[in-house]
Amino acid sequence: MLISVDDLGVIYRDLHSGDAIQALAGVSLDVQEQEFLSVVGPSGCGKSTLLRAIAGLVRPTRGRILVKGAEVVGPGANRGMVFQDYALLPWKTVRQNIEVGLRFRRTPAPERTRRVGRILEVVGLRAFAEKYPHQLSGGMKQRVAVARVLANEPEVMLMDEPFAAVDAQTRLTLQEELLRLGNVLAFTMILVTHSVEEAVFLGDRVVVLTRNPGRILRIVEVPVPRCERTWQRFTSDATLTQLRDEVLAMVRSQVDDIPADDGSA
Repeated sequence: MLISVDDLGVIYRDLHSGDAIQALAGVSLDVQEQEFLSVVGPSGCGKSTLLRAIAGLVRPTRGRILVKGAEVVGPGANRGMVFQDYALLPWKTVRQNIEVGLRFRRTPAPERTRRVGRILEVVGLRAFAEKYPHQLSGGMKQRVAVARVLANEPEVMLMDEPFAAVDAQTRLTLQEELLRLGNVLAFTMILVTHSVEEAVFLGDRVVVLTRNPGRILRIVEVPVPRCERTWQRFTSDATLTQLRDEVLAMVRSQVDDIPADDGSA
């Protein structure tokens, strides 16, 4: 078992009202090595809070999180996080942005060169290594953000709505690219997304959270291996489209004033 979340609860204070708000309650789940786990749920259900707690950026109010048996008490090099905004340094090139974490960790120059060169090749950015962020498309910027995490060789990559800021066609391309990277580099991924379709297309399992406070409503297994998934198959495979519709109904059942059997999108 790589990650174990045990009876996790998170309460925080609203900055404006000062009220205590419970984001998560009684969340327990296990994540296997090299698994791709997707997390969905209605807005405000605590999806990002769960991700940040695993990253060590949020302290649990109750319960604990273990990575390889060691309790998470803060950020660690074995967990890398990709955010919705690219957070690239505009005065640094693609290569320099990717090696930021390695420099911070005082990785020797030859090793930095080796890792960055390999990652540039894997994510298809070698030809853009000396470009600056303003010279890149949105999709390329997100590739750089992913590459920056991968260069540190984490065991777990945590992704919080990583493709929300790109156009629809680029998003599809990046999703397929992420599947390829997962197969090539064999790391563990946890993705938080508002898109049920994205969650089912990418995940080995999909965790559905209830409305606030977030609890696990259900964990659904995706029957098609990641190595066999393409968007063409997804749109024509009755098993996958039915599973998408079932997960969507679960999420919609947690939204106020929307009946669970409402078929509208």
